[in-house]
Amino acid sequence: MHGPVSAAWLLVALCAATGAYCLLRMRSGVEEQRRAAGGEALMGFGMAVMAVPAAAFSPPRWAWPVYAAVFGAAALRALWAVRGAPRHVHHLVGASAMVYMAVAMAVAPPGAHHAHGGAGVPLLTGTLLVYFTGYVLLAGARLVPAAVAVPASGSGARAETGVGAGAEGRAGAVGWGDRPELARACRLSMGIGMVAMLLAM
Repeated sequence: MHGPVSAAWLLVALCAATGAYCLLRMRSGVEEQRRAAGGEALMGFGMAVMAVPAAAFSPPRWAWPVYAAVFGAAALRALWAVRGAPRHVHHLVGASAMVYMAVAMAVAPPGAHHAHGGAGVPLLTGTLLVYFTGYVLLAGARLVPAAVAVPASGSGARAETGVGAGAEGRAGAVGWGDRPELARACRLSMGIGMVAMLLAM
């Protein structure tokens, strides 16, 4: 995870900010959202620490097996959650990718700038890159506001306005930590960070 220093620090800031927001999302009144936010906060802070430039801080060799164990436990938890909710597959892939990167860093020779010594892109790295690139593109497209068609008739316009007002009222009642578009933006940020980290391997 040792790319250009300025880009690495930007990645650290992005992942840390995402992790901090996910911590705030853990105050949600919805239990499912709290659980998801906790896993995403762990991912955000874990990625931030992993992205710190080697010139600023090089973790001891024993830190990488600890990383692998922590995210291995997170992957098992996500695997268990997938049984009842397939949407947790993304959390499973993300935690597994962190295990993979931690293991790659653990077995890399001391002082190596790339986990794979420039021997080309391994199959698993390439597969993860394809997955996260696709995820980023899809998540970005979902954040683009959709155009809403308004009926031309007066009564239809009034009905549409009433629906809009009701939806707006409901949205206003939702806490900012529970807003789905902000949660999607967090996942998009972590997806971008994962692509950058995989490219730096």
